[in-house]
Amino acid sequence: MTERRWKMADFSMIPPVPCPCGQARRAFNGVPEFPGTIHITEISADAKRHYHKTLTETYVFLQCEPDAKMELDGEIIPVKAHQSIIIPPLVRHRAIGRMTVLIVVLPEFNPADEWFD
Repeated sequence: MTERRWKMADFSMIPPVPCPCGQARRAFNGVPEFPGTIHITEISADAKRHYHKTLTETYVFLQCEPDAKMELDGEIIPVKAHQSIIIPPLVRHRAIGRMTVLIVVLPEFNPADEWFD
């Protein structure tokens, strides 16, 4: 049998890990063909403001409570399901309210690149 060239992740089988936003399930770490990682993150109501020095995150909001918001460099904006935001390096950010977010992280996620003021 030949090795498959494609990769698949079953997020229901990936154990969640704590993150500044709540709980994240992270896939595709160490896949040479993909220079990033993909996360499904359950945002808690008390996400911590943080930033990354090298990572760009693209949030795709899958589910949001009606009062869900994002804080981006001090600006608070409402968000809803099916919207997306690109968060480049050095942008201080946090989610406000409960939501489920698919996050595409480029380059590959590195937990050492989570910074707090």
